[in-house]
Formats: sequence, structure tokens, C-alpha cells
Amino acid sequence: MDGWNYFNYFTEIEEYFWKKRGAHLLVSPLDWAIMETWQKAGIPLEAVLKGIDRACESYQKSRRGAGKPLKTLAYCTDAVLEAAEEQQEAAAGRAPANGRAANSEPFSRDELKAYFRRNLARLAEAGSKYASMESQLPERLEEIAASLHGCLTLLDMPGTMDFEDLERRLTILDEKLQMALTSHASTEVMLKVRREVDGQLAMYRRKMQAAQLALIERQYLHKRLLEEFGLPRLSLYYFS
Repeated sequence: MDGWNYFNYFTEIEEYFWKKRGAHLLVSPLDWAIMETWQKAGIPLEAVLKGIDRACESYQKSRRGAGKPLKTLAYCTDAVLEAAEEQQEAAAGRAPANGRAANSEPFSRDELKAYFRRNLARLAEAGSKYASMESQLPERLEEIAASLHGCLTLLDMPGTMDFEDLERRLTILDEKLQMALTSHASTEVMLKVRREVDGQLAMYRRKMQAAQLALIERQYLHKRLLEEFGLPRLSLYYFS
């Protein structure tokens, strides 16, 4: 995805969806999981917004959508994928655009330091809370915090920061955190979250491909486990 404005990916989609459905309501965990599947698949923001437009138009023309706002992004998945395919075909053979100005940095380093320190504090808090657990979760959280602290020290280095490489490091830490929580969550917590996602996806399963469903379920599970354990996302996509 070209251009560092894509670090505002989720906020842009969320606000656009609010406008389209005419209600400033909280985006559900399922909607966040769907947005994350689009981001991980590298679907450009323009394609997502175009797909939402098409889905909303289709929904309003349908019998069940007459006069009613669209409640979830799940209805938009096919339209977004279609718009992404069209954009990819249109861009074939074109030279990639560079959305960044030379020697510019997309974030204030002081704001990033504050973001990293907030996340370090939440990791430390969770590590203390679950220190009595008969598992290696506190140790895993401590290891992730140490790596995040290493990323924090990179912000003090002179010269232009390689934010693309920094994001790679943070993505790896997010993946490690996901594996740690999945391994150490209780059966009861996992069952509760599985029931949630099954209930929310029930009416959309027939129109989604198996691979798409599996990815949405995985992203939903990750988000809900973070909420259960009081832990943050670390990626720059969640920086605010």
C-alpha cells in the first residue's frame, strides 16, 4: 500500500462507514476483524471505500435494506474484494507511486515514544496481574516488552527513521503476542469468544469464501483475547 496515510487505515474506514450508514455507532469487534483482514491482505483504502459505496447502494435497493442503515461491514466484503481486483487490474503495468516526500517522517517521534510507553505500561500491568498463573504467559509478556523497549530506543537514533522496518518489528511482536494469548487462554475464554464470532457470522457464512471466513475468525479471536487480557495492539496502524 503506497503512502504512509495508510497508517490511518482503520480510522478512515470507520469514519466513512459511520457517514454511509448515518449513525455514529461503535464499530463492532466483527467489523474490526474484517477491517484487519483487508489491511493484512494489502487492499488499498480507495478500494475499501469504493466497495462500501457499492455495498450500501446494493443494500438500499434490496428488500431488507429499504429505509434501514447497514449495520455491519460483513455485508461489504464481496464488494470490497471486487473493487480491489478492479484496482489491481487497472494498475497493472503502471509504475508504483511513491506517496512519501523525501526525507519526511510520518509521525512525531515524541508522540511515538508516548505511544510505546503506554503500551509498555499495559504489558507490565498485565504481566503483574497474571504473575500467579501457572503458565509462561508473564514471561512471554516480559520478552515482548523487552523487544518493544528496543524499538523505543531506535527513536533516539540520529538520521531519518526507517518506519517501514519499524512496522515490521512491531508486526512481529503483535504476532508473538497473539500466539502467547492463544496458547495460555483458558478453555472457557476461548469457548466464549468462539461462540461470539459464530453468532455474529452466522448469517454471512454462505456468501463468504472459506479462506476469508477463517481469516476474519482469526482476527476476531485476536482482538477479543487482547480485550480479555487488557493488552494493546503494537503496530503503527493502531497509533493514535
